[in-house]
Amino acid sequence: MTKKKTPLPNQVSMETIKKMMQSEPVSDFLALLDSSPNPLLFDGAMGTQLHLRGASFESCFDVLNLKDPALVAQIHHDYIMAGAQVIMTNTFGANRFKLADHGLADKVTEINRAGVELARRAVEAAYKPVLVAGDVGPLGVRLAPFGRVQLEQARAAFAEQIRALAEAGADLIIIETVTDLYEACEAIYAARDVCALPVIASMTFTRDDRTLLGDSPSKVALKLREAGADVIGVNCSGGPAQILRIVKEMQRVAPEARYSVMPNAGWPERVGGRIMYPAGPEYFGDYALAFRHAGVALIGGCCGTTPEHIRAMQTALEKTPESDYKNGLSIRVAEPAREELTEDTPSQLAQKLAQGVFVAAVEMSPPRGLSTHKMQAGAGLLADAGADVINVADSPMARMRMSPWAVSDLIQKNIGIETTLHFPTRGRNLLRVQGDLLAAHAIGIRNVFVVMGDPTHIGDYPEAMDNYDLVPTGLLKLIKQGFNMGLDHSGTEIGQPTSFFVGAALSLSMRDAEREIKVLRRKLASGADFFLTQPVFDPAEAKAFLDQYAAEYGPLDKPILAGILPLYNERHAAFLHNEVPGIDIPEEYRARMAAAGEDAPQEGIRIALELIEAIRPFSQGVYLMPQFSRYEIAAEIVEAVKGG
Repeated sequence: MTKKKTPLPNQVSMETIKKMMQSEPVSDFLALLDSSPNPLLFDGAMGTQLHLRGASFESCFDVLNLKDPALVAQIHHDYIMAGAQVIMTNTFGANRFKLADHGLADKVTEINRAGVELARRAVEAAYKPVLVAGDVGPLGVRLAPFGRVQLEQARAAFAEQIRALAEAGADLIIIETVTDLYEACEAIYAARDVCALPVIASMTFTRDDRTLLGDSPSKVALKLREAGADVIGVNCSGGPAQILRIVKEMQRVAPEARYSVMPNAGWPERVGGRIMYPAGPEYFGDYALAFRHAGVALIGGCCGTTPEHIRAMQTALEKTPESDYKNGLSIRVAEPAREELTEDTPSQLAQKLAQGVFVAAVEMSPPRGLSTHKMQAGAGLLADAGADVINVADSPMARMRMSPWAVSDLIQKNIGIETTLHFPTRGRNLLRVQGDLLAAHAIGIRNVFVVMGDPTHIGDYPEAMDNYDLVPTGLLKLIKQGFNMGLDHSGTEIGQPTSFFVGAALSLSMRDAEREIKVLRRKLASGADFFLTQPVFDPAEAKAFLDQYAAEYGPLDKPILAGILPLYNERHAAFLHNEVPGIDIPEEYRARMAAAGEDAPQEGIRIALELIEAIRPFSQGVYLMPQFSRYEIAAEIVEAVKGG
């Protein structure tokens, strides 16, 4: 006896769905969403269920489509029976980058095809009118400029996975849990390149309602829509309260868009050695009504959600008419408590230089606004590559930026890599200089780089005060002979000595070697611990300068970190050579950059590595200055320098 198919809760039959999607899947899927009195109901977490049923978090969940299809099929079945109208394939990590971690990069097509076939068989076995969404998660690698995977490489990887899902018979594509807006857009472009299926693009947000790279909900909504997403999604993140807040912000800038939501069951917490999620099914049922009231087109669950959560949402949507519900749900997410610095730590940079380590330092500029996410992502990339220290600039080119104190604090606490704080004397009187030094030491900064600073007349505020009480040598003396001895400028005790490791600027140019050597002698007498140089493009000239110094005063006995500025393209090299005082790019390098064409960034890396090898005999490290925030270029150089 053939069982009669159960109609969808919103009274749209499977026959209607299939008929609508036979010819023009994108437009017909959108018509289906528009015609449904209730949001369509997605399933909940797949990974959570696999783990609860015995799969290790360290294992590859996606390969279970091949190794344990019955387990995956059972989870699909449970969600279908709980009321899900759309189920997602078990292919969240089935891209070549993530599968490569498990030695399965050659199984992309096979695993994705199996994922669709398993979901399709579960739908047929349940005799329920359910759609199959091909699930596409993030690649698991950082994209340029915060990683070394280029955008075209990312698009190719997404295209490979999405093509397999589409050819296996998925009804639509969902791109979910993405933290990088560039990555989400590349996934959308890839889907448009290889199939005609409807596309949902869903981003995840941190506790401050921003993506991991600092993009706001309004920016995400506009960019995803511009990239071609049919439905804009928010998933994972925190619980339903946060996602409702984010969706409402998105709707303010893109009210005509269609939205999907798949919240976690609250913020995860560890209880008795297990990860637990606090938000229960009844709570999700309440929020399903809130999402419907907000005009959301698709509702589901992410981490920590179960078939019970889906059943609760289905029941709430079926049994509560829109007219009987008023949206009054609102919960603010508390900010996490900050950990106080309680111990005095010595400079790691000083220790490494004393041990003879060839140090890699990289310069970063603070952000122009409030968001620090992208800057922290860049610092994380550099730390992973093996950088020893991040140099945080202070208002480079006299342009308004966030205070480097805050940036250094965030990098040291959140990324776990030491920083060197650039400390210009320009624009600071004696009171502010000393107060700022105490503040820097209090938040754990131990390395400071003393410079004059750029004149304000070249920057954003040419009329700004440009006075100073101390020149760099005076500040060096104040720190080394005052603060590090426990005394302020007036000789008054400051409670305990500071432990600053202090750097100064050095030019290794022979154009005015006598003057530069005199300045160097004054900085040494004032107590400079190490030197950072201007960009070196002529190692022979740099060595000649040091040889001249050695002939007059003996070998320089302080560490030098030689400046290396990676060239990006022909135009960049020409600009530096012609418009930046003190920088001369040899004709050989300019010709190489011109001949490199599209390979110019890699040619710039090759030149930088050649320069580093040439300066190794007379320097104790490199000071990289990546241009245009191309931290992936600096990371590649650091990795080569450190032997990664």
